[in-house]
Amino acid sequence: MSTELPFLKLEIYIPESHFKDLQQALQKVDAGHIGRYDSCLSYSRVMSTWRPLAGTKPYSGTIGELSVEEELKVEVTIRSEKLAATMEAIKRVHPYEEPVVNVIPLCAVME
Repeated sequence: MSTELPFLKLEIYIPESHFKDLQQALQKVDAGHIGRYDSCLSYSRVMSTWRPLAGTKPYSGTIGELSVEEELKVEVTIRSEKLAATMEAIKRVHPYEEPVVNVIPLCAVME
């Protein structure tokens, strides 16, 4: 993703059981580095829904049935040029076939 804005916010949805692995993976690629602080992120519990379709191998849920489960939404700020490395790090530790990662350009970050 190319953008003129130097910072992005990622929203990552993940089971709580995998939070620590995600946190460590983000630290290794310097995600959440703001000014003279690193490892900055926020997380909150959310309820999520999905329905696995034919041909999937869901981490959680049953094919053809609607799943409703608690997850964590992890929010972290990264530099735009680190997006590819950060996405690779997330995929290495995320248990889902199709991880949900929203990438949001930020107009400003206080440094």
